[in-house]
Amino acid sequence: MTTTLVIVGAGPRATGLLERIAANAAELLPAERPLAIHLVDPYPPGAGRIWRHDQPPLLRMNSMAEDVTMFTDERSTLDGPVRPGPSLAEWAVRQEEFAPYREVADPAVRAELRTLAPTDFPTRRAQNAYLDWVFRRAVADLPPHVEVTVHRDTVRRIDGPADGPQTVHLGNRTLTADHVTLALGHLDSAPHPRHAADADFAARHGRFHLPPAYSADVAAELARIAPGEHVVLRGLGLASVDLVALLTEGRGGRFEPAGAGDALRYHPSGREPVLHLGSRRGVPYHSKTGYRLQGPPPPLPRYFDAAAVDAVLATEGPLQLRRDFWPLMAKEIAYGHYHELFHAHPGRTTLPWPAFLARYDRHDWYSPELAALVAEAVPDPADRIDFERLDHPLAGLELDSAEELQAHLRAYVTADADRRADPAHSADLGAFLALLSLFGQLPRVAASGRLTARSTAEELDQWFFGYFSFLASGPPGFRLRQLLALSEAGVVRFLGAGVRVDRDEATGTWRASGTTVPGHTVTATALVEAYLPKHALARTLDPVLRELHRTGRIVEEVVDDPDYTHRSGLVTTAPADGRLLDPALGGTPHPRRTALGPHTSVRTAAAFARPRTNAPVFRQNDAVARALLRALAALPTAPALAA
Repeated sequence: MTTTLVIVGAGPRATGLLERIAANAAELLPAERPLAIHLVDPYPPGAGRIWRHDQPPLLRMNSMAEDVTMFTDERSTLDGPVRPGPSLAEWAVRQEEFAPYREVADPAVRAELRTLAPTDFPTRRAQNAYLDWVFRRAVADLPPHVEVTVHRDTVRRIDGPADGPQTVHLGNRTLTADHVTLALGHLDSAPHPRHAADADFAARHGRFHLPPAYSADVAAELARIAPGEHVVLRGLGLASVDLVALLTEGRGGRFEPAGAGDALRYHPSGREPVLHLGSRRGVPYHSKTGYRLQGPPPPLPRYFDAAAVDAVLATEGPLQLRRDFWPLMAKEIAYGHYHELFHAHPGRTTLPWPAFLARYDRHDWYSPELAALVAEAVPDPADRIDFERLDHPLAGLELDSAEELQAHLRAYVTADADRRADPAHSADLGAFLALLSLFGQLPRVAASGRLTARSTAEELDQWFFGYFSFLASGPPGFRLRQLLALSEAGVVRFLGAGVRVDRDEATGTWRASGTTVPGHTVTATALVEAYLPKHALARTLDPVLRELHRTGRIVEEVVDDPDYTHRSGLVTTAPADGRLLDPALGGTPHPRRTALGPHTSVRTAAAFARPRTNAPVFRQNDAVARALLRALAALPTAPALAA
């Protein structure tokens, strides 16, 4: 009488789903309906590939330990029960109190966890240990009639009728499942065609070229870059930060304190290459704040809530993110900023908060009345939030020399690192929290089908998610201090904004230039695309998605306009319960196949969240778990057998 669920992938997203199955099983899965859950992943369960222990210990999280949780809490709005649990910080220092306890095997990780402060940025190996425990707790919390089996294997193919059991083909066996869920996590794709010319160029001239990749996966390949070799790193986000660390400190260089404050000095090992860093903006991502709110948390959302989104969706005609939604989103982010400024630093404002808020409520974000209000109430421009200036910090800047550029960028990075470490600027953290709150409604906007294809492509998937990462998903502050030290040591050279990389066939080298120093060019014998790969279904390297796509059983999200077509590369799923839309079923949801994660059209990338933020990922996990349990409980009582 046992029913069977196969979950493809056993990383954090699968673990979160398992936790929600455990939370909801008592209500939705009768004891007379035993359930066998099979998790299939070549990597260890809990952490999966991205957070596996087997990666360089230099690699860090970009979140403080107290800001990482896998558990719901009192602010979670779910249909299922809330089951609180410890954050990474709480678990690290009290592991013995949280069952099922098992000593962490790695002595270095054990030592790190014993001294981990809530505001520390842990190693990824520390997160691996936390995720391993969360997985074991989720399994332990399942009722007796639910059993879990883990297969360290890869799913190659899924087939079966829509109204019957599914056959899941592993490397050397098959499983028969009543339902299959794809929780595949972050995936690789074959390089975009735009990288093919550089790859061919490198092969012809014996040069090094690295397409977008996850840093832990390519650490060994970096050994092919010679000491002293000039390398262009295109990108200044988190991947760039990791690659710079591996190519400097990872080659034996060391940092030491330099004078007062947090300044560092870098002592090269002599094995480093020369790294030329540039991007479209030309500056690193803003570092994460290293402090807590100084005032009360802002009550979010206020302007970009369900009612506001409903009102926009109720209007006629095609919608655009920047025109129709961004003014509400910007006002929400700025509300978080000014709420903290007025409550924590009232001496830098000229109005009482209630008076400011009453007027702020009345005006649109881009109205002259609101601009006048902010100018009146916040005298120092440094305390005001300016989204356009933040988005293009080097816009219009032209310098006369490369050395001027290095000095300008060092001053910019120093100011950013100082600001993000100073609680006097905690309004930045208020803005960050409000920015996170946008994701409570943004998936609805994406799934509504009302955005034009061009807006979905250029404004949502490109501009907004890139802007979010730039503002809110940067590195720990100490990474910017290290970047400064590397710049002062001459190991890192900044290229500025608007970076362009050309191939010189005559010399077999790449020539990189930017708009910030007109006419300045650097020559390099290695090119690294220093940003994370974006999954594209048509080029996916995942075998099960590739086979489902080849056989026409899944569909890529496509938004069509008369003059524009956007193929997002994401797998289209039903927003409510994550079921895969199946072209063979007329584009309707497949009753026995579900997917969730960053490769789906719901666009939920993070598998864990900041505590007490009512994280959308937990809400989606809960909704999918409840739908799965209802579907499994309603099946006829014929057994599904594992072969």
